[in-house]
Amino acid sequence: MGSAVGYAMDGFDLLILGFMLAAISSELALSQSQAGSLVTWTLLGAVAGGIIFGALSDYYGRIRVLTWTIVLFAVFTGLCAFAQGYWDLLIYRTIAGLGLGGEFGIGMALAAEAWPAKMRGRASSYVALGWQVGVLLAALLTPLLLPLIGWRGMFLVGVIPAFVAWYIRNKLHEPELFVRKAMEKGKRWESFRLLVKDRATTKISIGIVILTSVQNFGYYGIMIWMPSYLSQQLGFSLTKSSMWTVVTILGMMAGIWVFGQLADRIGRKPSFLIFQAGAVIMVLVYSRLTDPITMLWAGAVMGVFVNGMLGGYGALTSEAYPTEARATAQNVLFNLGRAVGGLGPLVVGALAMAYSFHTAIALLAAIYVIDMLATIFLIPELKGTELT
Repeated sequence: MGSAVGYAMDGFDLLILGFMLAAISSELALSQSQAGSLVTWTLLGAVAGGIIFGALSDYYGRIRVLTWTIVLFAVFTGLCAFAQGYWDLLIYRTIAGLGLGGEFGIGMALAAEAWPAKMRGRASSYVALGWQVGVLLAALLTPLLLPLIGWRGMFLVGVIPAFVAWYIRNKLHEPELFVRKAMEKGKRWESFRLLVKDRATTKISIGIVILTSVQNFGYYGIMIWMPSYLSQQLGFSLTKSSMWTVVTILGMMAGIWVFGQLADRIGRKPSFLIFQAGAVIMVLVYSRLTDPITMLWAGAVMGVFVNGMLGGYGALTSEAYPTEARATAQNVLFNLGRAVGGLGPLVVGALAMAYSFHTAIALLAAIYVIDMLATIFLIPELKGTELT
């Protein structure tokens, strides 16, 4: 629960930024590239935060370091409300990203170490669902609150979930597995070395980075620009754009839940391949649509496959690395994927300007083919593995 709430905070913050880009750009006179870079630098900050806080968590403990990340995230998200121009807002977003980057991996490590092997896929999906709950809340609340309190007020609202998560996590205790391993082996700064300790481990690390890069690139490329596209090209109001986002998010939530169920039953590898193939098909189908109603329900089906895979990374990564490197692996590998994914809004935006938004979406299908090849050749089946 604590891990899912923290991840919900992250999803809430990033999506309200997507909805507020137009208002922020208007008041601070930002160009389209500057607006897109606010998302990119938040994600780049998350990469750095993932590397730093993942390693600190493997050394000092999960709960303590999680609290640090939440406080850092909350303070600098709040400061965004007082930004006077592009550069100070960029700095605040980047530092807030540092805290955001620590959330996912540490929360996933906590959940993996607390649940039995036969349910680890589902536990991973439940934490991942937290993100979508936060995104859903942002999609529902932003159209209501933004006209009333403006983008500055929305950043202050974004602080609230951080304090809720901080309170919940103060009630948690370190996992028994982590405590036992720390007593057996002592504290060692070796988590980074363990990610590439031999040929087989290095191969898995490369594979997971490819998988998370594709997932983040597709997710951010679609979700950041879709509300703007629906508004500018199809004449959707903010409320209608929000409706599209809500329906798509519900599809994503269904996909994450289904992925967790499948992963615990048929295995991690076949589950990834099913969803990756589904993503290729649905992205191509979606790129050919122009009718708003059809785009509404097709967006939900696309969301099932494009983002359902998020439910499996936590379990896969937890099973591939030992306790003394687990949070580092979760944060470093997923946030390297976030770094690549951060280019998604820039690339999709550039392709949309040069060709069309539909062409930009169609080209995304190719990255899921790469995803399938990485799964086939680099990812082992780890279902049922006991954590070490």
